[in-house]
Amino acid sequence: MTTVTKNLAVLTSGGDAQGMNAAVRAVVRTALDKGLNVHAISEGYQGMLDGGDRIRKMTWDSVGGILQKGGTVIGTARCDDFRKHEGRRQAARNLLEHEIDNLVVIGGDGSLTGANVFRKEWPDLIAELVQMGQVSQEVAARCSNLTVVGLVGSIDNDMYGTDMTIGTDTALHRIVEAIDAISSTAASHQRTFVVKVMGRNCGYLALMSAIATGADWVLIPENPPDVGWEQKMVEDLRLGRKAGRRDSIVVLAEGARDRRGNTIGSSHVSRALEQGLGEEVRVTVLGHVQRGGSPSAFDRNLGTLMGYAAVETAIAAKPEDEPQLIGMRGNRIVHSPLMQCVQQTQTVAQLIEKHEYEKVLDMRNPSFRDAYGTFKIFIRAEPHPRPEGQTPLRLAVLNAGAPAPGMNSAVRAAVRIGLDRGHIMLGVEQGFEGLIKGDVKEMSWMSVNGWASLGGSELGTNRKVPDGKELYAIARTMEVQSIQGLLVIGGSTGYQAAYKLYEARRTFPAFNIPIICLPASINNNLPGSELSIGADTALNSIVEAVDKIKQTAVALRRCYVVEVMGRQCGYLAMMSGLATGAERVYLNEEGVKLRDLLADLEQLIAGFKSGKRLGLLIRNEQANPIYTTSFMCSLFEEEGGDLFDVRQTILGHVQQGGDPSPFDRAQATRLAVRCVDYLIEEAGKEEPGAMFIGLEAGKIEFHPLEDLPRMMDDVHGRPKKQWWMDLRPVAKTLSQPMPPGGNS
Repeated sequence: MTTVTKNLAVLTSGGDAQGMNAAVRAVVRTALDKGLNVHAISEGYQGMLDGGDRIRKMTWDSVGGILQKGGTVIGTARCDDFRKHEGRRQAARNLLEHEIDNLVVIGGDGSLTGANVFRKEWPDLIAELVQMGQVSQEVAARCSNLTVVGLVGSIDNDMYGTDMTIGTDTALHRIVEAIDAISSTAASHQRTFVVKVMGRNCGYLALMSAIATGADWVLIPENPPDVGWEQKMVEDLRLGRKAGRRDSIVVLAEGARDRRGNTIGSSHVSRALEQGLGEEVRVTVLGHVQRGGSPSAFDRNLGTLMGYAAVETAIAAKPEDEPQLIGMRGNRIVHSPLMQCVQQTQTVAQLIEKHEYEKVLDMRNPSFRDAYGTFKIFIRAEPHPRPEGQTPLRLAVLNAGAPAPGMNSAVRAAVRIGLDRGHIMLGVEQGFEGLIKGDVKEMSWMSVNGWASLGGSELGTNRKVPDGKELYAIARTMEVQSIQGLLVIGGSTGYQAAYKLYEARRTFPAFNIPIICLPASINNNLPGSELSIGADTALNSIVEAVDKIKQTAVALRRCYVVEVMGRQCGYLAMMSGLATGAERVYLNEEGVKLRDLLADLEQLIAGFKSGKRLGLLIRNEQANPIYTTSFMCSLFEEEGGDLFDVRQTILGHVQQGGDPSPFDRAQATRLAVRCVDYLIEEAGKEEPGAMFIGLEAGKIEFHPLEDLPRMMDDVHGRPKKQWWMDLRPVAKTLSQPMPPGGNS
């Protein structure tokens, strides 16, 4: 019995979004790996109508070197003719020339709606083409159904059915980088800036960038300001200056409106501020810079995982199945009925037009409403007055373990939320060492001003795990300072120290207070949390460095072995390998054998003999104690002879430095708010809780501190269960030199 090879095509449509190329690459290579013929359609639906060389068969190497490129290498274009029946019939004819009956569409709601209409009409279009003599009965029978799978490429993050759309994270990076830069010049001159960002019907970019940068006001479509908002904005900014802020930043979403539905333009905001503040106001419209540039690590991996899942979904689809949208919930790829997601997305736009804003907020992710509420607290010049008769708690916050980008964002959020709830916030300097020495200071509202964007740890940190007499010293400090709750922001040593305090409660009554740990470690090796604060920043630092390395290597026929941090947790190695297209990643979790190195050497030699110019291998710093980075380089250099040079790059502490990424800032803020609320809820109880918090499947979860030994692999210093290891097969599939069957 002859097996018919499936034919699949991929196109990008609508506005471009960073990460589209990663999705195209994943679709092409996954399809080839699974034995499909795959075509790329250039210029979106216009290319489908034009046919000819706009629909070209792809090989494994056709998508090499595109991961780090912004935009879409296969192009995108608007196509009014595709809206017409005749245009769709022409498109069907062009697809049937290649017997393509599986279509992966990467675009926004308009592009995906068009794909669904096309699929519904497919049987009728085929029948018309057969009747016109343009398609044979045999081809019509083989391609009687069209399978459609959709991926959302949109920087606005406005699609229902997915937590994040391809391109959003990178756009947020561009906005945050710009506002950080503007803030420094604004502070120098004590000046006010209005920054306009994209977001037609979704304020995600505006809100998250405002939180991440410590902006002073934000205007978003989901919650228009009340009548007289201009005076309120001016007063808030004036009070902020009086409290000590040197700059004022207002972030404006392009779709922002007032309660009557009138568009709020940047010029209107600027005039209101100039008249109210009596000073010159500058406007920065970021425009299409938000769409440009190389995609972030997150968008590369999101596009890759979605593209892989799209092919699997197409292969498994049955004729009666409706089109599917590939999305992400938490860190898991999911699929949902495509048109249900599109209709819900369009409903949001309709509700905005009807001024039903509460319903709009209800349709957003619950974390969106929480984030907006938190932001409104942060922009105050001072906390709400303490309720009359309330006895304030004395809550302490410290950083512990190695520094991680985002620690300062977490401290800032904790201090301001605690103060706004009417309590006294204490900052402990130099981690648990500070508790031992009594280095504790009361924090004020403005003492954390500007911390949202700072890397490192302003409070200081170290890896001290107290023991013996040191526990007595800590108990004494807690008694003297009357500490009634403790927030530990840090890594594994911070968790271990908190656990020691919890275990010693019977010996030291001062430890019988609520304790909570917030995960902050670039290694992402903490239990109860799939993503630690700092890991995203470190991952982006690695990816940026490797991109530069690749640019030099291709011109010199060179192989690089790049060593990244992580101790015995391979998260950074695996995810950076996925994001950079590394052909081999060495993990402690898998181990390294000599036969592995010899097999990799043979693959490198074969590749360079056939014209390869670049080799990229990424090694977790503790992948193997014997087969070090230096050993690997020496082996490959000796055996590679004149074919290629080998260089090693040990990225080192550059991975711990730099300003935190937007994700790390936003998630640090979100987790810190929940931590402080937990301390307040538990304070005063006879047996207060001791917990560690984290993000799991996109939700905030709490775990008892007593479960720490059960959830940790103490030998290797990592969680017993690591979700990202499930992605290893995807990485291995896409990093092959070519599929087992050859180049096509």
